[in-house]
This record gives sequence, C-alpha cells and structure tokens, in this order.
Amino acid sequence: MAEKRNFLGVRQSANGIAWRPRLDERGERQALALAQTTAISETIARVLIGRSVPSEKAESFLHPTLRDLLPDPSSLTDMDKAADRLADAVLRKEPVAIFGDYDVDGASSSALMHRFLRHYGVSSEIYIPDRVFEGYGPNPAAMRALVERGAKLIVTVDCGTNSQESIAAANELGVDVVVLDHHQVSGALPAAVAVVNPNRHDDLSGQGHLCAAGVVFLTLVRTRRVLAERLPYVEPVNLMQMLDLVALATVCDVVPLLGVNRAFVRRGLDVIAGGANLGLAALGRVSRLSERVNAYHLGFLLGPRINAGGRIGDAALGSRLLATEDAGEADRIAFTLEGLNKERQELEAVMLAEARAEADAELMGEGPGVLVTGSERWHPGVVGLLASRLKDHARRPAFAIAFNPQGIGTGSGRSISGIDLGGLVRRAVETGLLEKGGGHAMAAGITVRREKLGDLRAFFEAEAAAAVKKIRAEEALLIDAAVSAEGANLALLDEIEQAGPYGSGHPSPTFALPRHRIADMRVVGANHVQLQLSSQGGGRIKAMAFRAADSELGQFFRTHMGRPLHFAGSLSANYWNGARRAEFRVSDAALSE
Repeated sequence: MAEKRNFLGVRQSANGIAWRPRLDERGERQALALAQTTAISETIARVLIGRSVPSEKAESFLHPTLRDLLPDPSSLTDMDKAADRLADAVLRKEPVAIFGDYDVDGASSSALMHRFLRHYGVSSEIYIPDRVFEGYGPNPAAMRALVERGAKLIVTVDCGTNSQESIAAANELGVDVVVLDHHQVSGALPAAVAVVNPNRHDDLSGQGHLCAAGVVFLTLVRTRRVLAERLPYVEPVNLMQMLDLVALATVCDVVPLLGVNRAFVRRGLDVIAGGANLGLAALGRVSRLSERVNAYHLGFLLGPRINAGGRIGDAALGSRLLATEDAGEADRIAFTLEGLNKERQELEAVMLAEARAEADAELMGEGPGVLVTGSERWHPGVVGLLASRLKDHARRPAFAIAFNPQGIGTGSGRSISGIDLGGLVRRAVETGLLEKGGGHAMAAGITVRREKLGDLRAFFEAEAAAAVKKIRAEEALLIDAAVSAEGANLALLDEIEQAGPYGSGHPSPTFALPRHRIADMRVVGANHVQLQLSSQGGGRIKAMAFRAADSELGQFFRTHMGRPLHFAGSLSANYWNGARRAEFRVSDAALSE
C-alpha cells in the first residue's frame, strides 16, 4: 500500500494530527478535467470531486431544485394511508393533536403541520413534552390528556416510532394515531394508522437521510394532492412558503446535506430572506442578525435559541414561535428564548469546566475509547452540548450524564465518524446496562443507574476501544486546496457558497494558507482569538479561531508569533457596517518546514 501523502509536509499540527490532501492522484486528475471542460473553477472542482459529486452531475449539483430532487412521497411506506387519514381530518374538521419532540426538528415539524391544518380551517393543538419530567416521545398519560381535550386524531412528529404503549393508550380511547418520524426502529412498530418513517426496515424509498420535518413536508405534499381531488374548490396551501421550517430542521438536526435535503435548504433560505415566518424574523432580530441568513446562522445562532426552551425552559416555546402569525407574540417569545439561551450558555460554561476537568483526569495516558462523564450538579437539558464539546476536546465518542438525587442519570452521547453510537447504545440496553436508550450513528440518548456506570464504561471499552484507537491513529485533517490571503477573497467565497450548503455529509471546504505570519493577535469575546494573517506577497486577511484562547492552538499562536506558519480552516463572510468581506476561520496550524 502506498504511503499516504502529507499536505504541505505536515505530520503533526498544533492539534496533534497530520494534514492530508482530500483528493488522491485519481481525484486530482478528475478535478483538473472537470475544470478544463466546464466553467467551474479548479478550486471548486476539487471541492466537488472531494465530496464524490460525479463529474457529469457537477453543474446540476451547483443548482439543486426541488423539481429535480423531490422524491415521490408515495414511495415511502404507509404514506398514502397517512395522507388519506389527514385528508379525512380536514374534510371532517376533526380537532388534531400534534405531538412533537422538544428539539428544533420537533418544533419545526410541529409548526409545519399546524400551519398546514390552519390553512384548511382545522383546529390543532401542539404538545411538546417536558424534557426533564416526561422525556422523549409520547407517554400514555399525555396521550390520554390530549384525547380528553377533544383530539380526534393524534399526529406524532419526530417521535412515535418506538412508542407502542403510548399509541396503544390512544387507540384504547378510540383515537387514531399517525406517526411521522425518522428515528431508527427498535422492536415492533406501534399499532398506528400509519407509520411513515424512511428508516423503518420495510421502507425502500431510499430517503433515510431526511429529518422529521422533511418527512412531514413529503406527507403534506401527498395530502395536498389528495385534498386537491376531494376539495377542488378550496385554495391549496402554498407549501413552498413553508420550506423555511424544513431548512431550519434539516440543518439543525445534522442530517446529511445530500439530495433533496440540499434543495430544501437552498430554497428554504430564500423563503427566510423574504421574512415569511414572523417567528424566525423576530428571532433574527434578537440574535442581531444584520445579513442574509445562511446555513451557519440556522445551525449556530437561530437553532440554539429555539432549543433553549426545550433545554431549560418551556419546551413548547420553539414550536409556538415558529407557528405564530401574531407579530407581538413572536417578539415576546423570541425575547424569552434569547434570555433562556443566555442562561443556557452560563450553565454550559460552568458544567463544561467540570466536565473538562473530569475528562482530562480520565484521559491520562491513552485514556478510554469512549469517554463517559457524569455529575449530580449538571442540568439534563445541557448534557447533549457537553457531550459534543467533550467529543471535540477528546477526539473520541463522549457521553455526559446528569444524575438526579435518586441516582438515575439522563445522558447524551456524541460520536466520531466510524463509530455507530446508536448501535452501541442499543446493545447496552439489550444487556441490561441501560434503563433505556437509542439514537443514530452520531448521537444517542441514554438513561442509566449510577451503580451501573462502571459496568457501562467497561462494556463501551470492550465493544469500541479497539475501533476508536484505530480511527484515532489514522486521524487526519483533509485539505481541499491551498490558497493565499490575496486569493481568499469574495469571488472565491461566492463560488464556495454556490457549492453549498455545507454540513453533515457535505463538509465545508478546508483550505490551507501556506507560510503566512501572524501580524496581529488578540483575545476577543468568549475565549476567541482574532488574528491578522499576512502572506509572503504582502496580502492580509482577518482570521478567527473560535474558543481557542486556552487551547493548544491558542498556545501555538502565542509561541510562534511572527514565524512563517501554515494555517488550516474555512472561508466565511464577515459583515461589518454594511460591508461584506472574506474572513478565515482557523481550525488548525502547523510549523512550516
């Protein structure tokens, strides 16, 4: 086997990893051929080939459309049953209860269904369970309460696939349930009228990459067609104007930005720019967004604020914000979510300091393959954020668990590429080490008793340590291309954005700035490092290294000020006083030979 090449000769960077070119020699030739036979620049050709976009589809990939990419909704198992039952509810004007999850995908899915039904004059109630007291998904008591309040149909969104007992409780009271979900299946499907889930074992649609809001959207596309036949004199709902919610959920639920998901996000961002959703517009104002919203804003500014309600406040705030048509209510909810998000950030900072200290003690030497941390002082609504931070810090799968006074822990895990965390958790449930648990490859939730924590750590070590060690040994930062401060400009940024949106399954391009020097450095905001980088040719570019001041990377900057260094990161837009300019986001650095 040929020895792997190092990009710019970097064998060990400031972050302790090698840099390698994303493209092998064959990929280099394909990228060059694509650039020579189309109007696509060589840099963007490298980006596309590096993400396995076929050369013959490259130009259409840059211009994704729903017309070309939207699948036939009926290709999903049970879709026609679900659409027919929803159409019946519209025709009969039956009160509908929408049972959603407490994250952004659940809030978006709930609001999407509510807006659809409202257009047709159907009364609907959104119910979001309390994260701490009810946990994820339908519970029998809540289902009975919804029936007592008059629901004739219950639609679960972003949950329900594994809620056999809760759906049976609704059925016993004579109320139908339609499940619209995307989570992996554990055990038998519930006795619902329809379970539309592209990840159920007998679904052959190939749409398992959809988030719940994507599944809901396809369901509403099919239901709209049924209603057009059965109510030909009623103006159909404009579903295209609801793609802002689908885009928001697609980005925030970190599903692969491939196929129709790219079209959802591209078209949805256009809808957001038009200000169609009063709630999103209000949230943008409290977030001090002064530019056109992009996928980064959805994932890192708007999404966390919507999630803040489900983490430490009223879990239903997000769905109410996204569903409202009252500008005053939108402003009030957005203001409340902004406050909750600040409170969440303060909680997270304290908890993260404790978690990092515990993690560093665990990581002495080689450390465990899967990092498991826990505390009675942690808030269960924030453990998912902790797990994500710990995963990045330790570069291995990580769990953070909040224990209550009775010793029951609510935990969340985040994984690295190549380790199926959902499968690992399901096996732990089967062995009796967890009270319950589930998830997908990159994220999972668990409930565990404190007395079983040692056995759980041993199980994870036996099941995953060898694989994690192998992945870490081969870990490298993949570089798409080298650019200079002069070349990292708005023209290149526009081309990069045309090949987006970026996210899970379609990573943002990573560029290297070879032999640049730090002309200026200062710590700003919450532990961020602001840099001015200068090239050998005299060009300059502003750069940011987020949350790096106290990290190995920040120490590397301080130690090597003024020396020629290689910098790796991504190109983004910075807006200041109405002006737009290119900015480099540094993720790693290395000494130049």
